[in-house]
Amino acid sequence: MSAHPNTTPDLLLGQTLTFEGNPFLDGPSAVRHERRGAVLVQDGVIEAVGAADELRRDTPNARVTEYGDHLLIPGFVDAHAHYPQTAIIASWGKRLIDWLNTYTFPEESRFGDADYAAEIANRYLDLIVANGTTTVASYATIHPQSVTALFEAAEARGMRLLAGKTCMDRNAPDTLRDTAQTAYDDSKALLEHWHDRGRLKYVITPRFSPTSTPDQLSALGALWAEHPDCLMQTHLSEQTDEIAWVQSLFPDARDYLDTYEMHGLLGAGGVYGHAIHLTDRERARLLEVDASVVHCPTSNTFIGSGLFDMDGLTTAGMRVGLATDTGGGSSFSMLRTMAAAYEVAQLRGRPLHPTELIWLATEGSARALRLEGTVGRLAPGAEADITVLDLASTPAIAQRAERAKDVWEALFATIMMGDDRAIASVWIDGIRAI
Repeated sequence: MSAHPNTTPDLLLGQTLTFEGNPFLDGPSAVRHERRGAVLVQDGVIEAVGAADELRRDTPNARVTEYGDHLLIPGFVDAHAHYPQTAIIASWGKRLIDWLNTYTFPEESRFGDADYAAEIANRYLDLIVANGTTTVASYATIHPQSVTALFEAAEARGMRLLAGKTCMDRNAPDTLRDTAQTAYDDSKALLEHWHDRGRLKYVITPRFSPTSTPDQLSALGALWAEHPDCLMQTHLSEQTDEIAWVQSLFPDARDYLDTYEMHGLLGAGGVYGHAIHLTDRERARLLEVDASVVHCPTSNTFIGSGLFDMDGLTTAGMRVGLATDTGGGSSFSMLRTMAAAYEVAQLRGRPLHPTELIWLATEGSARALRLEGTVGRLAPGAEADITVLDLASTPAIAQRAERAKDVWEALFATIMMGDDRAIASVWIDGIRAI
C-alpha cells in the first residue's frame, strides 16, 4: 500500500480525536479526546494512537514532530466533487439547469485538451490539500484524458482518490456528449487501467438521469454488474424543477431513484449526491440496499436547492457523507462545508454537535465511499492521512478559543470561522505534505 516501506517511524504529538462509535447514534461519548496524545506512523500506516508519554517511551527511535496544542484528526474526506469546475467556482446567480448550461458545460468542454486537464487537476489537488482534504471522490468530464489527468496528479501526491469519466449522451452540448457504447467502452478501459492501482479507485459515473438515455444508463448498469467492487456515483433529487424534468423524461418511472434502479444503477456501492427531496419510497429503497447519500450544503444553499434531512437520514441508519461539491459548492474547504452543514441543520431545527460535524467530514464520508477503516479515522491499520488543526489560527478564533470550556467549544469556533489558515499541517500516506 505504501510507497515508502521500511522507513523510520514518525511520532506526531498533539491533541488527538479518535472515534469509538458514531456520534449520531452514540452521542459525543463516541469520540475520545486525548489532551496530550500521539500518533505513530510507519510505512504509510498508523501503527498506534495513544498518550504521548507512553508512545514516546515505547518508540524511542521514532522521529518526533511536536504540534503542541494543535489538534490531530483524520484527513478530511470529500465525498462528492467536480474537479473540472475548479475555475468556475463562485459563479453568480443560477439555478441548477441554468448553471450547468451557462457555466459548467462550456468549462467542461475545455477538458478535451489534455494539458488543460492536467493544469486544473494539479491546481485542484493543491487547493484541497491546502484545506486539509486528503481523500476525494470526483467527477471528471466525458473526456478520458480528464480522468487520466486527475489520477496522474493524485498518484504523484500519493493521495487516496476516487474518480470516473462523466457520461452524458443527451441534453448536453455536442462537445460533451458520448454514446451508450463509448460511455461503456471508455469507462471500462479507464477502470481496467486505474482501479485499485495504488491508492486509486475508479467510479462508474453517469452524471444524472436527464443527461443519459435509458440505453446509456443500462450500459453503465451492465458495467457495474461486471465490476461490483467499483463504486457508482451520480446525482439524485437535488432541485424540484430537476425532479419534474426527470419525470417528463422517464414517464414510466415511479420516482427519480427508479430511473437508476430500472437500469441496474441502485445498490450497495451507489453514492447519490444531494438527495434532498426524497420520497418515502426512495428513502426506504436506499436504506434497504445500503446505498450512500452525500450532503453538499454549500452547493445546496448557493444554488437554492433545499435543506438536506441530516437528522432523519442518519437516525434511520443511512450512510451519509459530506462534500464540497466544487464548483457548485462555494468553497474548497471542508471546514466551511461543516459550518454550512451546521447552519442547514439549524434551519431544520436540530443543531449538529462538533463531534457529528467532524465525523461527517472524516469517517462518515469514508463510510459513504466504502472506505471505513481505510481512511477517515486515527486508528491502527488505517492509512496515515492526517490533518493538523490550529485551533487559534486567527485573532477572532483565538479569542473565542480562550473562553472554551472544553475541546468541543474550541473546535466549534474553528469549524464555524476557520479556513485554510487553520490547516497547520497535512500528512498524506505517512509523508508530510504541508
